[in-house]
Amino acid sequence: MICQKFSKFSSDILFFIYLNGCEIVIKMKLSRVKLIIWQTFSRLLSESNKKRLVCNAVNTSSYRLYSGSVAPGQEQCILDSCSISPTCQEPRVIIVGAGMAGLSAAHRLTQCGIRNFVVLEANERPGGRIHSCWLGDAVIEMGAEWISGACLPNSVYTLASQDRLLQTPLQRLDSSRGLFCTSEGRAVDLPVTITAYHTFRQIEQQAANLFRLGGERQHGTLLNFIGLRIQQELHNFPEDQRYDAARVMFGLTNILRNKCGDDLSLVSADQYGSYIELPGGSVRVPLGYVGVLAPLLRGLPDNCIRYSKPVNVIRWGTGQAGNGRVLVKCCDGEEIVADYVILTLSLGCLKCQADKLFAPPLPVCKLDAICNLGYGLSNKVFLEYGEPFWVCHEGNLKLAWSAEELQCRSDWTQGVCSIDEMPGSKHVLCASISGQEAALMESMADNDVAEGLTMLLRRFTGNPCLPYPQMMLRSKWASDPHFCGSHSYMSCCSTVSQQCELGTPVPGPCDPQPPILLFAGEATVPGYFGTVHGARLSGIREAERIIQLTKKFEGPPR
Repeated sequence: MICQKFSKFSSDILFFIYLNGCEIVIKMKLSRVKLIIWQTFSRLLSESNKKRLVCNAVNTSSYRLYSGSVAPGQEQCILDSCSISPTCQEPRVIIVGAGMAGLSAAHRLTQCGIRNFVVLEANERPGGRIHSCWLGDAVIEMGAEWISGACLPNSVYTLASQDRLLQTPLQRLDSSRGLFCTSEGRAVDLPVTITAYHTFRQIEQQAANLFRLGGERQHGTLLNFIGLRIQQELHNFPEDQRYDAARVMFGLTNILRNKCGDDLSLVSADQYGSYIELPGGSVRVPLGYVGVLAPLLRGLPDNCIRYSKPVNVIRWGTGQAGNGRVLVKCCDGEEIVADYVILTLSLGCLKCQADKLFAPPLPVCKLDAICNLGYGLSNKVFLEYGEPFWVCHEGNLKLAWSAEELQCRSDWTQGVCSIDEMPGSKHVLCASISGQEAALMESMADNDVAEGLTMLLRRFTGNPCLPYPQMMLRSKWASDPHFCGSHSYMSCCSTVSQQCELGTPVPGPCDPQPPILLFAGEATVPGYFGTVHGARLSGIREAERIIQLTKKFEGPPR
C-alpha cells in the first residue's frame, strides 16, 4: 500500500510504502514528483500486491484534490492525466535520431508510462545538430548556438533554466554590435552604420509583414524585395553617405543569408514572415548548448539509446513487417519490429534518402513537401590565436560587401558574412559562412581555409600583418551524410501547409489504418522551423500522438 502526505506550507512530499509488512518512507520534492507511481514502484510488487495497491497522490498544478477515506480493498489510483493506464500493454516504438526532437519524444513517452522504445542514433553522440566543443579557452558550438527566445513559452529555455545552465546577466545576442569594414580595408563611420542598420531592420520587418498582410500579389524572392527597398532607401541618405550606407545594408543581406542558410534568391519574400520570433532575445548557454540535453537523458530508461546505428530501410507496408506493424532494418543488418516509428531525420536526409529509405514509398503529397521545402547550410570556422590582435569585447567584424561583389561570387570567402569574437574567450574568433560557399569550404584542406580567412581579414581590416591562426576547427554539416545541411527555410516553392504535411503521420488521419510512421524535426513545425525549440515541440507532439492512440486502443493499435 502506498500513502502520501503533504503540507501546503512545504515543498516536500512523504510517501509511505507498506510492502509485505515493511514500511518504507521516501521524501521527495514536490517539484520533482511526476506521480507515475506505477512505473516507479510496480516492479517491486508481486501481482497479488499490485491488486491491493491504493495510490492517492496529488499534484497541485495538474490534479484535483481527492479527499476522504478509501474502503479496504478498493482500487483508486490517480495518475498523471497524460499517463497510460498501468494495466495497459505498452506499444513498441522506434525513434530514429537522438537529437532534440528524438530525445524530447523519448522523454515524453517515459513521463507518460511508455518505456518500451529504442532510440537509434547514427552518430556516436546524442544531440544531432547540437554539438558543443572546447577550443582553447572557449566553448564553441559547431551547430546550434542560441536559445531563440529567452522566455517561459520556450521549452528549451525552461530546460536550461531548470538545470541552472544560464547565468545572470544573460548573454543576449546583440546583432547591432560590431564594426563594418569594406573590402578596401576601411571602417565605416559609426553614425552611417547606425542609420543604415536601423534602415535595414525596417526593410526586413516590411518583408516579414508580407506574410501577415496576405493578399494575392506575389513579391518574388527575398533578394529582389530587399534589394529594391535598399535602392529606394538610399535616396534618403546624404549623397556622400550613400556608398557606405549601401555597403552596410548589403553586408547585412549577407548576414540574413547566413540566417536562412541559402542564397536569398531562393528564399520566398511572401513566406519569410511565417517565422515566429519569441520575445526575450537570443541567449547563449555559457558551458555549452549540449547541457540542455542532460535533463532529457537523465529521465530515460537505461540503455534505450543505441549509438552508431544508422537505418538502412523502413518497411511499413502490409505483410512486410513480420509480427509488427513496421520493420526497421539497420545498416549492420539488425532488424527491429515495432508498432510505431518516430522519424526525426533532418529534412536534408529526407531529400537525399526518402526515395530509397521507405518501402513502400511515401505518399506523393509527403514527397512533394520534402521536395519543396527549403533546406540550407550555415557553417562556422573557429580560429584560435596565441596572442589576440583585437581588444576584448571589441573583436566583432562585419563584412560590408558591395552589391556587385555579392552578385559575382567568384571566391568562397564571399560567403563569409562576419568574423566574431567568441563570448568568454580572449583567443578565439568565429567566421560564419553559408550557402554554396560553405559547401565548397567543406571540401577544402585546413591550410587552404586558414589561408583564405587570413587573407580576408587582412583585406577588410587593411592590415597585412595579421597573423595566421594556431588552431582551426570547422563544421561540415553538408558533407555529413546524417545531416546533409543545417536547417530548413521557406523557399519560393514552400508553403506553411507543406510544413504541416511533412509533420503529418503516415497513414494519415483520414485513413482507416492507425498511423505507423510519425515525422518530427524542426522542419515539421510551422512558425518555429530552423530552431531547437521547434525540434523539441515536434518530438513532444509525436510522443503525445502515440500516447493518445495507446489510450484509444488500450494498448498497441489493432
